Amino acid sequence: MPKEKPGQRSHFLLVNTSTTERFESPSSGPRESTLPNLDRQIHGRALLAQIANLKTEANTSIQLQRNFGLDSGLGIQISFKSQPNVELAFESLSNEQQGIELLNIRHEGVHTFATVYVPEGKLQVFEKKIVDYLSDRRSSDGSRSLDHKALITTIQEIRTATFDALWTDDLTVIPEDETQAIWWEIWLPVRGNRDDVLTSFRSSANLMGFELSSRMIKFPERTVLHMKGSKLHIVQSIMLLNNIAEIRRAKETADCFDSLAPVEQSEWVENLLERTTYTKGNVPYACILDTGVNREHPLLNQAIDAADVHTNNPAWGTQDDQGHGSEMAGLTIFGDLIEPLASRMPLTINHRLESVKILHSNHSNEGEPYGDLTIEAVGRPEITAPNRRRVFSMAVTTKDYRDRGRPSAWSAVLDGLACDYWGEGLTPRLIVVSGGNVADPNAWRGYPDSNTTDGIHDPGQSWNALTVGAYTDKQTITEPGTEAFMPIAPKGGLSPFSTTSVTWQKRIWPYKPDVVFEGGNAAQDAAFATTMASLNLLTTNHKPFEKLLTTTNATSAATALCTRMSAQIMVQYPNLWPETIRALIVHSAEWTSQMRSQFLSSNPRKEDYANLIRHVGFGVPNLECALWSLSNSLTMVIQDSLQPFQKEHGKEPTAKDMHLHRLPWPTEALQELGSTEVEMRATLSYFIEPKPGITERGVKGKYRYESYGLRFEIKRPAENERDFRMRINGRARDEEEGNYSGGGSDPNWRVGPTLRNLGSLHSDLWTGTAAELAERGILAIYPALGWWKTAKKLGKYNKKARYAFIVSIKAPKTNVDLYNIIAQKIKTRTVIET
Repeated sequence: MPKEKPGQRSHFLLVNTSTTERFESPSSGPRESTLPNLDRQIHGRALLAQIANLKTEANTSIQLQRNFGLDSGLGIQISFKSQPNVELAFESLSNEQQGIELLNIRHEGVHTFATVYVPEGKLQVFEKKIVDYLSDRRSSDGSRSLDHKALITTIQEIRTATFDALWTDDLTVIPEDETQAIWWEIWLPVRGNRDDVLTSFRSSANLMGFELSSRMIKFPERTVLHMKGSKLHIVQSIMLLNNIAEIRRAKETADCFDSLAPVEQSEWVENLLERTTYTKGNVPYACILDTGVNREHPLLNQAIDAADVHTNNPAWGTQDDQGHGSEMAGLTIFGDLIEPLASRMPLTINHRLESVKILHSNHSNEGEPYGDLTIEAVGRPEITAPNRRRVFSMAVTTKDYRDRGRPSAWSAVLDGLACDYWGEGLTPRLIVVSGGNVADPNAWRGYPDSNTTDGIHDPGQSWNALTVGAYTDKQTITEPGTEAFMPIAPKGGLSPFSTTSVTWQKRIWPYKPDVVFEGGNAAQDAAFATTMASLNLLTTNHKPFEKLLTTTNATSAATALCTRMSAQIMVQYPNLWPETIRALIVHSAEWTSQMRSQFLSSNPRKEDYANLIRHVGFGVPNLECALWSLSNSLTMVIQDSLQPFQKEHGKEPTAKDMHLHRLPWPTEALQELGSTEVEMRATLSYFIEPKPGITERGVKGKYRYESYGLRFEIKRPAENERDFRMRINGRARDEEEGNYSGGGSDPNWRVGPTLRNLGSLHSDLWTGTAAELAERGILAIYPALGWWKTAKKLGKYNKKARYAFIVSIKAPKTNVDLYNIIAQKIKTRTVIET
């Protein structure tokens, strides 16, 4: 970790800057929607005839369920098909009082499909709505329409749900051979008692000859487990497996010094050991979830104790048989070993390692949900040493990117672990995960278009985890006989291995990766592309008795470097939350000039910056910027919490708190600087509680994935506080109704609120004159809609949410000591500085 240099100072950690105000987003009144113009009688009678057919099929299905021995959860699953180019009024399809449940939503071509579970005898609920529609029913005084037109006119067809109605994954991963037995990911709803539903499903599946995983994952409204069998077997059993909400396919996981003789490598390593001090005691730990770590390596032995080497399965042992975990360990402790080996300077390691083996070479965890394996892996070191400060690192992903941003069971587990969902939010976690790799050498030859089309791999789409991609500065090829080869990526450019989120829905899913670190380069000649040791990173070999050093690359290596930086920040600022460390890493990142030229036009718009972020995140983090402020480049850090929503007795949940932060702003100094160009960077970070299930195309309302959202706004010079509040209320209203188009945005923001408010991490850069920045010392943090408010039956509407907000001022063209001015303001206001 770099030592403090002359002029470097600790960041300001501010407290007592906020006042809590009641936040009320004003109502804009009812909104009209465009509905198809249908003949009421023809359309209604056609739907009634379909309901009549469904009643016959329901009676047959329920009798079959009884004959099979089922005595609970009897019912039928039906599928609603929308009119062409019309969105179903899907929220009106569920009815909690009647036990009618919306299971999933999907889009195919111009139609929307919704699958709904209907208990025995409850088809009459839909029948009555259609009858009301046919009669154009109104309230007794004639003032209100009760004909359910907003729902009924969006429906084209109602039929029994088949396998296709429950399939919500990519169609291309369904086996062509319907008799081929594979592992499927089964999503079960939670109806009443979760265990009763699970027991009933296990009983039915076992009797029908399906193999089930012993592990499962529990989310607020879903239980996820794996089931092995053929598609044909599932199709033939669909009436008996009526507890299924969704079916997906289970994921598969992908699994100069280098050329020295072992004796020569040993000499270099011994020299490094003589210069290295390993700190013990109350220091941060980096916990590597991978193939294990071989602590017999001399460079790792003093960084990890025997008691801190764990395994998910004692039969596997803790040793690293594949090498990947030990390679990550070396990078997490030393970074790219080329620099420390070549140096002659003393080195102090201020963080330590833990290891949990979650992958085994014989694939003995086949069929088990990787989300549950991850939960167990996280729990093992926490049980052993519950009070440690740690960062979890996982450079393990699936082979494909078919989720395209949609939450999966695995990514939702990472979100749940980060916010400590299963521990009531008492111990949030910092989790660093790789974005996955472009693995095909043929694709590298299409660089960078191949990166654009190869999406982030599961579970890298996690909202709360820090997802890491790769860039590269490596350009020099030294292997003999490679004169015809050239590096594929330019210096400072996106690594050929790095995946992106460009193909995701642009205004639905988060920006990923969040940041990029060195991941190495590839090379090509006229015929083919390949990797080379000289373009890789140097690290520790898992077979130290044969060879001490090896090379590695791609987003795995980048993830290890990000984990190292996380631990280094924890050393300097031991009281920072995981949300804050994530924010500091992103906040310190910058795009290289090569990244700008690769992905920005000559006159970039805000959409161009969004495209840049989806390729390389917010850029390459800078450790010194994350650790230190300067006199003319300072950072203020806020850690606080508010209650987004509340529910008073007998009333609907409403928005509750908004925070106004009055910052110790250098107003006078900025005014004196006048037209001098300055920058303000702002980053907001918080962890949402996940609710996976109905996540097709970012479904909103009570089916939202995120528990809540938070937004930030900064007061403009021409605004008083009253106008500032009114602007925030109007923006919150428009966002909740889905019609905010960015009108009135401050053009000085690089990304702007229309595009930056995705996921649970929002970062933006403001540029302008010092005089314009002088009056921007008031900040608002306010809530946005989430399932804590809309999913009332889950009872989370009164919970508190904590957040980290970081703001920096940079005035590189001046020698004015802005840092000292703020320090004096803090001292005057008796605000604590750390």
